Amino acid sequence: MIPVTLSPGDSFDTVIVGGGQAGLSVSKHLVERGIRHVVIERDTVAHEWRDGRWDNFTLVTPNWHCTLPGFPYDGDEPDGFMKRDEVYAWVRRFADSFDAPVAEGVAVTAVRREASGRFTVETSRGVLTATTVVAAVGGYHDPVVPAWAEAIPAHVHQVHSHEYRNAAALPPGPVLVVGTGQSGTQIAEDLHLEGRDVHLAVGRAPRVARFYRGRDCMTWLADMGVYDVPVSTVGLAKRESTNHYVTGRDGGRDIDLRAFAAAGMRLHGRALGADGDGIRFGDNLAADLDHADSVAESIKNDIDAYIAREGIDAPVEERYRPVWLPAGGEDAVAFDDIRTIVWAIGFRADWSWVGVDVFDVEGHPAHVRGTTTEPGFAFIGLPWMHTWGSGRFLAVADDAEHVAATVAAHVGEQSLARLAG
Repeated sequence: MIPVTLSPGDSFDTVIVGGGQAGLSVSKHLVERGIRHVVIERDTVAHEWRDGRWDNFTLVTPNWHCTLPGFPYDGDEPDGFMKRDEVYAWVRRFADSFDAPVAEGVAVTAVRREASGRFTVETSRGVLTATTVVAAVGGYHDPVVPAWAEAIPAHVHQVHSHEYRNAAALPPGPVLVVGTGQSGTQIAEDLHLEGRDVHLAVGRAPRVARFYRGRDCMTWLADMGVYDVPVSTVGLAKRESTNHYVTGRDGGRDIDLRAFAAAGMRLHGRALGADGDGIRFGDNLAADLDHADSVAESIKNDIDAYIAREGIDAPVEERYRPVWLPAGGEDAVAFDDIRTIVWAIGFRADWSWVGVDVFDVEGHPAHVRGTTTEPGFAFIGLPWMHTWGSGRFLAVADDAEHVAATVAAHVGEQSLARLAG
């Protein structure tokens, strides 16, 4: 990695906004192609892996999924799951493995197209110009907290999942976790393992078994080509779907909310709002637990079919049986019975800095595998950008190679046009 000091008026072939694994992967390909560029990172390279996760965070995908351009996972546990600090160190080593030109501690505040066709990039270090721009900031920007959270009394401490670090950092007393995506379920487990009294508001997120018939389910799915399925075959609505919850903690295991309940965690339906005395929950708990189980079992059905079709010798395994059933009825938790709320209901995208017409009517990035209808502007690192694997380590190298090729082609076309003019 080569530190870059920016000055007003600097000009580049390409500006990459974002210094995570996606932006760095594009940089690697541009370095190899000789494209003059800079990666602009508002904080430090890969900082989200260190600063945006809790202490006991682990990847939920096996380490062998982790492969960046020319830089596969290099540890001793390919079937294990790297912890937070290990992921951070690995991405940093990738950045140091080639001459990535990076300007750290610089914020990009606006990108606009000039009449000349080039882009103006406004930053905290002045205004730059570029032939091409790659947005590599992912799709998760602003933490979501419901508007009715303002009605919760001040004695109830509130944090978002990206602020949660460990149980000891929270005030003593019961904790309500709202949301059962990957973060919510894993944080609830983290608190439960630390002996905290945990309430969990359950949504419709699906789950997946960690292991089935002798292998990690995600390894089966990779062999089956599931992560290579293009978004064009499943519809753009898939980009709104919630990831299946599971954990890589302690070598990997299922996250079974029913088992949590059997062990003392109190499960509730979807959090609906706050009234004078507490928080009300919906009656969706039984249905959503059944839904999560049905998705996990349907994945096993697909694995069974693949094993049979390919004639694979794999051990037979009994199917899941529910270990706990909800009682039903009206449900609420009084404010006096909880001390902390952890909001784990996701993020909203913030593209306000992009002053280029590259969004659909719903405000989502409009692109085909990262390439937009605005020549020279591209995205990288978005979930379902091209396949189910997009947005994950497994596919970022291929996606980055494609985006880098389109960027380089546009740079070449513009260079020829200037020579001809």
